[in-house]
Amino acid sequence: MIQPNNYRIDEAKYKSLLKYIRLSVTEKYEFPQEIVQIDGVTIATIGNFSASTGKPKSKKTFNVSAIVASALSGKEILKYKAELPSCKNRILYIDTEQSKCHCHKVLHRILKLAGLPTDQENDNIQFLVLREYTPDQRRDIIRWALHEEQNIGLVIIDGIRDLIHDINSPSESLDIINELMRWSSYYELHIHTVLHLNKGDDNTRGHIGTELNNKAETILQISKNNENGKISEVRAMHIRDREFTPFAFEIGEDSLPHLVKEHQFKKNKMDRLTSYTDMTEQQHRTALESTFAESAEYGYQSLLDALKKGYESIGYSRGRNTLVNLCKFLLEHHAITKNGRTYSYNSSFHL
Repeated sequence: MIQPNNYRIDEAKYKSLLKYIRLSVTEKYEFPQEIVQIDGVTIATIGNFSASTGKPKSKKTFNVSAIVASALSGKEILKYKAELPSCKNRILYIDTEQSKCHCHKVLHRILKLAGLPTDQENDNIQFLVLREYTPDQRRDIIRWALHEEQNIGLVIIDGIRDLIHDINSPSESLDIINELMRWSSYYELHIHTVLHLNKGDDNTRGHIGTELNNKAETILQISKNNENGKISEVRAMHIRDREFTPFAFEIGEDSLPHLVKEHQFKKNKMDRLTSYTDMTEQQHRTALESTFAESAEYGYQSLLDALKKGYESIGYSRGRNTLVNLCKFLLEHHAITKNGRTYSYNSSFHL
C-alpha cells in the first residue's frame, strides 16, 4: 500500500528525530558547563534551569541582581561567582510584574553591583518589560527573543507565574516547565526564574511550584531573618549538587545588597539538617523506620514518596533531586536493599 506524501514527510522527520535523541555508548558526552557557584558548589549549569523563591518583600530580586551582576562582571558578588562561556556572554532579563520605572532601578542596581557604567547602554544585557502583556503574549515574546538574540548564556524570568493563566493547573504548569527545559537545552543556556512562596508556609506556590521542585537544578530560598527584618537569608531549598553553607545579606545606604559576615543562623524545621551525609546513624534509622512504617517494600517512585515523608518527620524536607541522591546513598550503605524491582529496609545497616 502506498502511503500519502505527508506520511513520508512525517516518517523522515521521525527518523531524523530518532537519530538525534538516540544515546550512543561509543560517543563522548561532555558534562554541562558550570556557570554559577557558591563557595565552589554548583548551582547553575548550561542546559538547565533554576529558581529563586521566597515570600513577598524577602528581597528575591536583589538576590537575582547579584547573580546577574556577577555574570556580567566575572566578580564574586555576595557569595555568587558566575562565569558565562565566552561565546555566550550575554544576558536576557525578563520582568513580568514591574513598571519600566521600577525595572530601570533593577537594571541600574545590576550595573552598579557589577562596577559597570550606568550612563551608557551595555550590550551584554537585554532587559525586557512584559507587564502589560497577556501570559500567551509573554511566552511568544520570550520565544522570539531567544530566536533573535545572539550569544545568550543566561536568561532571567522574574515572574514565571505570569507566563500561565492558572497557577494551580497541572497541564499549564507542566507545559511551562517543559518549555523551560526545551529553551535551556535547545539554545544551550541557563534559565533562572522567580516564584513566590505560599504566605502560610514555606512551600512554592501552586502546581507550578511542585513542578519546579521536581525539575529544577537548584531552588534558592530567600527569607527574612525573624529577628531583624532588614536581613535576608539565602539557603538551598533543593539542589542537585551538595548543599552550600547559607549566607545572609542586607541593603546598604547605597541601595545595594551587601553580605552580612558572621551572621548567626537560627535553625528551624527546614534547615535543622543541612545534608543527609551529615546525619547520624540514629537520625537515618528514625527516618527510615517512619519511611517503612506503612509498607515493608516499595517500588522506586513509591519509595521516593515514602522517603520524603520519612525524612520530613525528622526535619529534613527536600525535593526529588535530593531524594534520588539520598536513595543512592542509602543503597550504597546497605540501609536499603533492592530485590528485583522492589526496595526494603535493612535494619542491620551501619554507617
